[in-house]
Amino acid sequence: MLGEFEYLLLAAAARLGDDAYGAAIRQEVEDLTARRCSIGALYTTLDRLETKGFVETWMGDPTPQRGGRPKRMVRVTAEGIRAATEFYNAVLNVSRGVGWAAEPDRGRT
Repeated sequence: MLGEFEYLLLAAAARLGDDAYGAAIRQEVEDLTARRCSIGALYTTLDRLETKGFVETWMGDPTPQRGGRPKRMVRVTAEGIRAATEFYNAVLNVSRGVGWAAEPDRGRT
């Protein structure tokens, strides 16, 4: 099963489609979660997702906006879509009937 951060990267890459590359995925995750996404964690996780066969990456063409550096482009594979769907469904299933806002504290700190 995927981890939460792996799922976030897959979902961001899927949302971005043909515009999915490292920095754009990072920005998408930060914008949608209001959490910081370090470059190191991003690329380490992309490497892990690629090893698992969940994404394919390749170096795009260099761009003047990036000082002539190429972008690391990302595409979610069919296996990645399957894994993300399974994770999403598992979260939905385990969350059914849970009312977080209405849950009493029950004395826990």
